[in-house]
Amino acid sequence: MDPILIYGINALVYIGIFAIVALSLNAEYGYTGLANFGKVAFFMIGAYSYALLVQAGVPWPVALALATLISSIFGLLVSLPAIRLREDYLAIVTLTFGEILRIFIKSEDWLANGVWGISIPPVFAAGNFTAGLWMNLALVFGLLAVCFVFMTLLANSPFGRIMRALREDQIAADAIGKNRITYKSQIFMIGSAMAGLGGALFANFVGYIAPESFLPIITFTIWMMVILGGPASNIGVIVGAAAVQLFERGTIILKDYVTLPIDPTNLQNILFGVIIITILMVRPSGLFKESKINTLGTRRAMRWLNPSSK
Repeated sequence: MDPILIYGINALVYIGIFAIVALSLNAEYGYTGLANFGKVAFFMIGAYSYALLVQAGVPWPVALALATLISSIFGLLVSLPAIRLREDYLAIVTLTFGEILRIFIKSEDWLANGVWGISIPPVFAAGNFTAGLWMNLALVFGLLAVCFVFMTLLANSPFGRIMRALREDQIAADAIGKNRITYKSQIFMIGSAMAGLGGALFANFVGYIAPESFLPIITFTIWMMVILGGPASNIGVIVGAAAVQLFERGTIILKDYVTLPIDPTNLQNILFGVIIITILMVRPSGLFKESKINTLGTRRAMRWLNPSSK
């Protein structure tokens, strides 16, 4: 198989995985205004849950579903004390949780082999690298499509309107009888489940995970995808995930052809910072504007207001 094609498929799989995680942050931050700076923690929970379950002999589709469920339960447990805090304190608590979890995994060796990590046996076409690559691509993009449809339906549902109401004015949401704690916990569970699904797909694809695979930079990369693509736009965050992944890979390739005055990793981080500052100053809504609510009621109202649009 052509090495360039292999590299291209590999890049697409990574784009698909991180697009799922970016959609999960979009549910929490884009639609609801919940600043989760511990996104990597739920990504890591999904990856380790999947790896341990597959090692224990659980069939991989069941392991994938259980890893998603376990991540959502952790999301609920973390949200119960943290969700009552102000947005800035919520960000600090979730960031701290991610680091505590990584250090815990790194320090122990009875559960996940500590710093040595875990190997995950291939579940697709063992021994046939090309077939395994294509099957991973199909699996990741199939689940990305499911997550995208789910998020689109959720954003246009009554639940989605409450999410936007909580983001815009929590007191007004309280005034109409919506329990903000309950709704925020549910949203945190949904976001954590999708992040866990992304982590499980990541573990399945790379075949080996260790604590150093889950550094805080992953959280900031996912934030970059959402800010660049456009919060509260599902299409936008997928485009943002693709743009950030391609940019990362482009700068890595560039160092092989251009002599750089500084370390390529540092240059990459500097360029990321410049891009984010530019986006926030020039177009704070991101590349794509927030998607409008599209329900049967809104379509009827628009037709009533503008009969010529029929």
